Amino acid sequence: MRTDDDSWDITTSVGSTALFVAAARAMEARKPEPLAVDSYAEVFCRGVGGHWSDVLDGADPDSMMMSEFGTHFVDFQAARTRYFDEFCTRATDAGVRQLVILAAGLDSRAYRLGWPVGTVIYELDQPQVLEFKRDVLDKRGETPTAERVEVPVDLRDDWSQALRDKGFDPDQPAAFLVEGLLVYLPASAQLELFAGIDALAAPGSHVGVEDNEPMPDAVFQEVRAAEREAGGDMIYFQLIYNERVARADEWFAQRGWAAEATPLGELLRRFGRRLPDAGSESESMIKSNTLISAVKEA
Repeated sequence: MRTDDDSWDITTSVGSTALFVAAARAMEARKPEPLAVDSYAEVFCRGVGGHWSDVLDGADPDSMMMSEFGTHFVDFQAARTRYFDEFCTRATDAGVRQLVILAAGLDSRAYRLGWPVGTVIYELDQPQVLEFKRDVLDKRGETPTAERVEVPVDLRDDWSQALRDKGFDPDQPAAFLVEGLLVYLPASAQLELFAGIDALAAPGSHVGVEDNEPMPDAVFQEVRAAEREAGGDMIYFQLIYNERVARADEWFAQRGWAAEATPLGELLRRFGRRLPDAGSESESMIKSNTLISAVKEA
């Protein structure tokens, strides 16, 4: 269960969810026409080994990733990855040279995307998560395609000061990426996160947010209990807070950002991916998710 001061590495609690995402990205990359190719995703899963290697080898038929839900989860992660890859490209095309990845997890964009000269990518996460990623990639001799700066910090602490201490320049525009994060924060921490981004963002800054509609509490408690009873490798509902401070597009729009919201289901249709059946758990996952892009106006 979550606590206000809990921490984790890559195989425990919130950290382990990055491996679900990495496995999904690795599985997407094997498709004939993938929406996004993350060649490092499988590397991370193999770096942990055990269950995660079994999942990629098809040796664990009882894994959530092998289920109908897992099929839609892979599509979800593929569309989300593609969306935020394109967000990064738009930001750099507009002249932004600072990217802040909040809860970077196993994000490999600093290695797999092409970046303009002078781009600095700040990755914020728990120290042990950043250490795992660094060790895996260093052992392979991988080199980032931009300057990569680790900022080991808990996002419930003063992350904005930690970011400035690492060289971030609040007088220059930046792109802030909030992918797969908000559900793991209580509403109060979400508010502090949004306010911190707004305070650090110079005019011309971009923000990309994965926003989630909370479930009705009775439904949330029901699925949480069912997940606990089923056991297995799916622990999502045990880790999330099921809270939201505000719709991200509305919050930023009220503070001078031009915001655009794209429901995940709309994005999947755009990419030609099959939507889940009505009433399924997969449909609830897709319907609750909206992807936000916003630009801070002068």
